[in-house]
Amino acid sequence: MEKHPAVYIMASRRNGTLYTGVTSNLIKRVYQHKHPEKPGFVSKYECMYLVYYEQFSDMISAINREKKIKAGSRKKKLLLIEAMNPNWLDLYESIL
Repeated sequence: MEKHPAVYIMASRRNGTLYTGVTSNLIKRVYQHKHPEKPGFVSKYECMYLVYYEQFSDMISAINREKKIKAGSRKKKLLLIEAMNPNWLDLYESIL
């Protein structure tokens, strides 16, 4: 299976709880968020909508970007989402 590193942000709703992560398989990872198999942050806060993502050519770059996003303020995360996805649509269908 070919790897496609990506950083992503899941949300519970517009301006709701945010979850930032990194993965080598965005489609599979978002599916896991939408269908959690065990209790955890995602199921507790219902972060099931893909509202932002960036793809990278290598995992090191993706991890570095994830760290930068996580280190930023909530306001910066909201601005990042709004720049790519001003209507806070669930982008999952667009990556299938």
